Amino acid sequence: MKGPLKKTYHILAFVWYAFVLQTLASKDPKDLPVGMFVYGGPWKYLTFLNLLLQMVFFGLAAVNDFQHLLGKGAAKHLSLCKDLIFSVFAFPVGMFVVLMFWGIFTYDRQLVYPATMDDFFAPWMNHAMHTLVLPFLLGEIHLQPHAYPKTKNGVGALCIVGVAYLSWVVWVYLTVGIWVYPLLGLFSTAGLMGFFFCNMCVVTFLYLLGQMLNKQVWGHVDVSSTPSRGKTHIRAHD
Repeated sequence: MKGPLKKTYHILAFVWYAFVLQTLASKDPKDLPVGMFVYGGPWKYLTFLNLLLQMVFFGLAAVNDFQHLLGKGAAKHLSLCKDLIFSVFAFPVGMFVVLMFWGIFTYDRQLVYPATMDDFFAPWMNHAMHTLVLPFLLGEIHLQPHAYPKTKNGVGALCIVGVAYLSWVVWVYLTVGIWVYPLLGLFSTAGLMGFFFCNMCVVTFLYLLGQMLNKQVWGHVDVSSTPSRGKTHIRAHD
């Protein structure tokens, strides 16, 4: 039963994210708040990048569900790629977007999602971008095991991507004088560095949380795969 459920889950999740992204793409830039897409378009927003990331992951997961149709080598590499994207990027980044957005929104929504945005994005779209990501990720954790890389390698890769995104945010500000998120304009240079460091600590914690949840649900998951079927080994809890 889990096989058909997993396939259905992955396909529906992929279609959902594709639909959300298509809905965002259909918005006329002229109707959006002034300055929102002044430089870099939607590519400077972590929310948008996360939606793309989630769609790519669930797309790969859906294809991986039919790995018996692929060659042994292709199936093995696809499975490893899927697990890497989920463990190092999709889970920690997706959780970070949800927790940070609603944390700041609760404190003062003007700092992250001004009230004027409600005129352009219906409430369901806000939740599609910033809420439903969480249950989709938790559902994935419980649906199948994921092989995690060595912790130092996973955290290192995540930090490299995090620094790259923060550098992109700073570049946008230096180029057009507008912060991607109004919140960033409240900090001094030292405060901004501290805020960025705290964000990196939070996303690193979320990576470790995903690793812990994966082990809690599935026990130890070996990175190695069987040569015949390309399936991940699962070892029971100690």
